[in-house]
Amino acid sequence: MRVIVTRPKQEARQWVNALADAGYETVALPLIDVLPPPHPETVHAAWQRLHSFDAVMFVSGNAVDHFFALKPAAALVLDAQGAIKIRAFVTGPGSFSALRRAQVDPTGIDMPDREAGQFDSEALWAVVGQRVQPGFRILIVRGAGSTEVQADAASDGAGRDWFADQVRAAGGSVEFVVSYQRRAPELAPNALALAQVAASDGSVWLFSSSEAIGNLVAACAGQSWVRAKAVVTHSRIAQTARAAGFGVVCESRPTLPALMASIESLQ
Repeated sequence: MRVIVTRPKQEARQWVNALADAGYETVALPLIDVLPPPHPETVHAAWQRLHSFDAVMFVSGNAVDHFFALKPAAALVLDAQGAIKIRAFVTGPGSFSALRRAQVDPTGIDMPDREAGQFDSEALWAVVGQRVQPGFRILIVRGAGSTEVQADAASDGAGRDWFADQVRAAGGSVEFVVSYQRRAPELAPNALALAQVAASDGSVWLFSSSEAIGNLVAACAGQSWVRAKAVVTHSRIAQTARAAGFGVVCESRPTLPALMASIESLQ
């Protein structure tokens, strides 16, 4: 069985290697390109004001990597000295690992339990919601699609929008900063041919983003997905896959053992 990994190029490597080691024919077909932020000066400004927030929420590992890539040399918050003053919130292990690579003290990081049923904004809120009191200030570090760099922060997705609403409802305030930009890749002819064949040959598509599904459908205009199989990492992504016409959609936790079990269930 062939497995198609659609994550951005850098993020896809771990899944591709692990699945290949497990004996799967695995192909990387990145459906999102990740770029530096369109307005780096806003990230610089956020770093200068970081001490004024009670917490920083990072929506993804890319948000972490690109935010810290623009960290001023003199900024000390979020390291061991600053961890007791400001918390870092993340929704899953990938973002946690990115913070550790950035030398953030793990005692200053909050995330859902690794055995949680899902890694998302709702699971994170269950962990950190009690911290949010009137006057609590949070910065949400996110990405933006190429058409939404001037859009309201809620366009980053229903999960982040929901989390921000919970903070406001608890009396807190929310600010956003875009630390990276996403765009649809220009698929080469061989990549397009692969996508068209994999729509009906029994391949399993792995999706960890609704945006990736949208980019695939746009690149393969007119393609039927009724015979296509997908494993997705969240119920919102499952809704997108079904709306795009995927005939078989299986939801999975975003861990490699769970993904492998879901892939096996589709054989």
